[in-house]
Amino acid sequence: MSDWRNIREGRRIVGEGYADQPYVVQTDDGAWLCCVTLSGQIEGSSDQHVATFRSKDQGHTWENEVRLEEPGAPENSYAVMLKADNGRIYIFYDRNTDNIREIPFHDRSNTYTRVDSLGHYVFRYSDDNGKSWSKDFYDVPVRDFQCDRDNVFQGKVRFFWNVGRPFKHNGIAYMPLSKVGEMGRGFYQQSEGALIMSDNILTEKDPAKIHWVTLPDGEYGLRTPPGGGPISEEHSYVVLSDGSICASYRSIDGYSVECYSRDGGHTWEQPHYKRLASGNLAKHPRAANFIWKMQDGRYLYWFHNHGGPVMKKFFLYEGKRNPYMGRNPVWLCGGIEVDTPRGKEISWQEPHVFIYDKNRHTRISYPDFWEENGKYYVSETQKDTARVHEIPKEYIDSLFLPPKGQLLAEGKGGQSVDMPKFPKADTSIIRMTFDLQSDIHGEWCKALDEENLGFRVSFTSQRQIMLQWLEPERQAYINSQVLPDKVSTAEVVIDMGPGIVYFKCNGILCDGGTEMEYGWKFYDADMQCLDWAKQITLSPNIAKFTMTLETP
Repeated sequence: MSDWRNIREGRRIVGEGYADQPYVVQTDDGAWLCCVTLSGQIEGSSDQHVATFRSKDQGHTWENEVRLEEPGAPENSYAVMLKADNGRIYIFYDRNTDNIREIPFHDRSNTYTRVDSLGHYVFRYSDDNGKSWSKDFYDVPVRDFQCDRDNVFQGKVRFFWNVGRPFKHNGIAYMPLSKVGEMGRGFYQQSEGALIMSDNILTEKDPAKIHWVTLPDGEYGLRTPPGGGPISEEHSYVVLSDGSICASYRSIDGYSVECYSRDGGHTWEQPHYKRLASGNLAKHPRAANFIWKMQDGRYLYWFHNHGGPVMKKFFLYEGKRNPYMGRNPVWLCGGIEVDTPRGKEISWQEPHVFIYDKNRHTRISYPDFWEENGKYYVSETQKDTARVHEIPKEYIDSLFLPPKGQLLAEGKGGQSVDMPKFPKADTSIIRMTFDLQSDIHGEWCKALDEENLGFRVSFTSQRQIMLQWLEPERQAYINSQVLPDKVSTAEVVIDMGPGIVYFKCNGILCDGGTEMEYGWKFYDADMQCLDWAKQITLSPNIAKFTMTLETP
């Protein structure tokens, strides 16, 4: 059975040695225009360049690339696009105009020869829906922050890049920018967020007459909360119904960061780690985490759902772990606006598994989201192949509703119920729900055959749910975090698409707490089925048990 969530099911845009940030705008002639940063080698190579592609059939096919500059010219990278009110499309990107070939570490202990995140922030424009671009490029004047003046070049060379989509608010356009103050461990060693604002780019035809202002006011950009780490980057923004601007961005603190502005980006409230409606913090590694506003006023949040204090120690570069890994699968939250004393904010609902790759080391990131004719689409890349995916409406709606599935088995404590049959190597989601009369240590249910093949669910003396899944020559022992004192309902969910198990307690996803980086776990990819036994035997103290089958 195919699974639309598997990235291999997507529509290919382009694939080379390196393909990054496939962002899309819808043109006035009905096409999709996608900008991508490309290289025939790896990220940061000297042939890195920005190109665009057009599709007239919702991403099934794409016209040949239009290069903004030829490979071998100064590196040009990390493009985003803005569509003006008159149909003109602007494309903004980094350009190593001064042909800098080497960057000292901030402590002068070493150098980098990767030079794709520095130089000039420039733009070109298209008046023919992206079929061609202006011959000349134009510099955007960016105001220095203190971090620029403190870099190894004292601000004479500026380090920066961008992945956030431009947005509009009250006739003003905003272009996000990640400023870098220090290069060193992890490449970017210190970073913070800025916005480049223009009050006339949406209507002005003469590039020389466009106004530019760098926000926020003052000497510093968007950073982590007090006591947080030095990394604050890849900012994503949405405008709420009351005009508030919400920013979401990555850190190396094990959590994503959220911040609100009530005055058009000039000043910002105290940043805080993003918290879901459940009370859980949004765990997240050093990867893009984006927020989008849908046409109906609801919101989506893309993140990777692991991190916390356990991850933070890896980000200190004390071990051998790559802090840029851990981007598969992607999780998605739905969001709705709520009123607070400060103004509107977004309340983020429970996370759902979104898209994945069977290769668990794949890094899925740098997405874009858009809607057309009542349909939903997302683009993504793994740094080599850019694709676009249609998202079923049913999935989007499920982000805001309780899960629904086909009832496979149901019983009460002390009973044995027939084991349903499942397709082997399926992509379905199996959900076992236990309504509990009281905290029950020990076995909750057992479904083992005469050779002890099958599964068992129990509650350990350490107050952890444990799934034991036993097959010939392989087995899985997967446990939740330590659960709170009162557990009335618990769920064990096996998602056979990405091959993961996760747990819910009292309706809230178990995210691993502070003691575990992952609340969910991969299981052996060769494991195929649960239905070795003929029956499922339930503990006498289980008030109710259900097993449902959900299709993605």
